[in-house]
Formats: sequence, C-alpha cells, structure tokens
Amino acid sequence: MYAGKSLSCQLAAEDIGQEIFALAAKIYPICRSITGNGVRDTLRELDAHIGLDIHEVPTGTPVFDWTVPREWNIRDAYIKDSRGQKIVDFASSNLHVMSYSVPVRRQISLDELKGHLHTLPDQPDLIPYRTSYYAENWGFCMAHRQFENLRDETYEVLIDSKLTDGHLTYGEYLHRGETEDEILVSAHICHPSLANDNCSGVALLTHLAKRIAGAQTRYSYRFLFAPGTIGAITWLARNEQNANRIKHGLVVSMVGDGGGPTYKKSRRGDAAIDRAMTHSLRHSGLMPTILEFSPYGYDERQYCSPGFNLPVGLFQRSKFGAIPEYHTSADNLDFIRPDHLYRSYQLIVETIDLIESDVVYRNTIPKCEPQLGKRGLYAAIGGDKHAAAANMAMLWILNLSDGSHSLLDIAERAELPFATVRSTAELLRKHGLLEPCSDLRDP
Repeated sequence: MYAGKSLSCQLAAEDIGQEIFALAAKIYPICRSITGNGVRDTLRELDAHIGLDIHEVPTGTPVFDWTVPREWNIRDAYIKDSRGQKIVDFASSNLHVMSYSVPVRRQISLDELKGHLHTLPDQPDLIPYRTSYYAENWGFCMAHRQFENLRDETYEVLIDSKLTDGHLTYGEYLHRGETEDEILVSAHICHPSLANDNCSGVALLTHLAKRIAGAQTRYSYRFLFAPGTIGAITWLARNEQNANRIKHGLVVSMVGDGGGPTYKKSRRGDAAIDRAMTHSLRHSGLMPTILEFSPYGYDERQYCSPGFNLPVGLFQRSKFGAIPEYHTSADNLDFIRPDHLYRSYQLIVETIDLIESDVVYRNTIPKCEPQLGKRGLYAAIGGDKHAAAANMAMLWILNLSDGSHSLLDIAERAELPFATVRSTAELLRKHGLLEPCSDLRDP
C-alpha cells in the first residue's frame, strides 16, 4: 500500500495535466518509426525526467518468429513540380513520408507518381499516416484535395533515407517495491507526429513514473517505452524467464482526447487488472466502454499471446480506429487537452491505488453483528455526506470479511466505490473489528 498521500494528490490537477501536455508537445515534432534516431531522441527526452535504461538490440537478432529489422533514418523528402516548387515537404510534416520508405531520387510522371501517393478521399483536407515496415517500398502522403489539383507534368521526388544494419531501441524504468512482483505499464513509441497516438500515452507514463519514484509501494513497477509490435516482441524475447513476475499490466495509448474512456480486458478476462480497471471506470462518473479481449490492437496482444498469457489490458479514451482523427494529421496538439490527460492519469492512478490496497481481512467478531453504536462508529461517520454508503459498507465488510473476500470483492458485491470500502475497512480495523490475513490474494 502506498505510504502517505495517493499519487493523484501530490500535485494540483491543473499542474498534472499541464505537465503531461508539455512533455507531449515537446516530443510531438520528432519523426519516430520502429527504429532509428527519432526513437533515440524521444527516449533521451524521457530520460531527462526519469532516468531510463536504454537498450539497443542489433539488426538480425531473432526474437521468436520475428527478426529485428534494419534501422531506418530519414533526413529530407519532398515532391517538386516542374517549376521547382515543393508541393509536398517532409520539413512541414513528417506524416508526408510513408514510414520506412526506401531512398529515391528521380524525375517521374504524374501517372507513376500516383502509384506512390496515399490520401483520404473521405477526409480530403487531412494527411494520412502510412507505413511499410516489412516490405521495401516508398511513398508520400498528402491531402486528397491537393492530390486532385495535381497537374499532368513531370515531378521531382526525393526521399533522403537510409535502411542500414543498426539497432532497435527501447527504454524501461524500474521502480522497486517491497516485492519482486511487477506491474507493467507500457506505451508504444514508434509513431511520428501523432499527439494522441501516442505522445499522450508516453508523456502520461513518464509523469506517472516520476510520481511513483518517491512512493513506497507493495509492487515493483516496470515502465516500458518500445516500438509497437516488434518492440514488445523483442522485450518479451529478452525477458522470457522473468515475465512471470508480471502480476498486473496495462498498455496505455490515446489518453489525451475527451472520448471514452475505453478498457479492453486481458485475454484472461477476469484478471485483477481487469476487475480493478472496470471497477474504477464504472465509478468514475463517466460513460466507459468495457471490451472483451481480441487479438487485434496494440501491444496487449503480444503480452496476452498464449505462450505468455500475461494479465495485461489496454486503456484508452477513444477506441483506436473509431474516431476520424485516428492516424491522420488531425491528431495534432489541438486535439489533446491537459484536463483530459489529467483525468486519464487519475483513472490509472485510482486503479493502481486499488490494486496496491486490495487486501483480505477477517472479522474478529464473526458471530452476529458487533454492536457498532457503543463503539461510536455510527457517530464517527454520521456527519459525512457519504454516511449512508459508509454505513452500508461497514455491514458488507463485516459480513464478507471471512478471510476469503478481498476489499475489491466486497466493493463489487456491495456496488460501492472501492475508496469508500477501503476507508471504512480502515476505520473498522482501528476499532479492533478487523484483522488482516497473511494471504493478500496475489494472482
């Protein structure tokens, strides 16, 4: 259990949201992909806040059924018309180049150029985000309205990129708790200038790591910042022997917009993280969507692959792929807001607090109800605006604290917020009516 104040109380809400937003804005312009200097530059920014362990894994390294790919870096790219005017310029938006494009410099007809252009006809003013990680190709992305105005002439195309033997880079920060059992929190770090997906998640977890660094915790916390899919696969391949230390896990992405919130359960479906996050969201006052596991999405599908089956869920605000801004230039810094970032942070912290505080008690007077009035317990909470809920919580806690029900079990059964059950249990414990069990119901 956390010593002292909850993580969510260490800074004012406005300060937390602004700090997360400021870091998201700082890393937003960096051109990232699954490898390369953009990933390293981003990790260096995070390292200044939390002191990361940065790992470099060589090209060609086998990682289960995959192989670490060649490293991709880009310096410049453009399309010039016959008058020498840049009509597409990588310097104005790094979304203009399909990620992992091979180098090219040539004069090209409009008909041939069209085979290398990607647009969104239904969103004609937006630039799409496209990749070609594992097939050698090249391409540009542009607004469809601009595409429709292209003239039939010769164009100069340049992509000054390099695909070379190098490394895949990821970073991690480990906060050691009282036990070696770990909570994994993971964010993908491979997208270029997309603010919600996933500058928001990277910045939020960096802030959370800073706050948790000074806390006394029961669990150890591993913060992982890795490229999507291949990064998680690489981390699992390099940490296969210790993966069983992960008792709870959360992939975090798209947490800066005002949608949702959305939670996708782990493959297990009833893991403690699934129950804790579901409980927190259902008592949040928002309108959450709780999804069952599917093998499509972000890195939760790697952690939840059958050979690992780790208890890792996915937390987002709007669901990936379900909003018009997803993987387009509309996912910019105007799309995310400090107050949404703070609320996402708060929901994750509440869930962590729940997991840290979920213990099993035993009623010390199990035969019939103890006389609460003579102990002043009703009076102790009688003036509280939540007195009715606290009174019901006392009855539920005393009835179900038989050594086999945790506080979360009781909160779910009583349909009460976990915070109410936890504070009421503490009051009962102080009055000698509860004693903790040695079995804390670890998964």
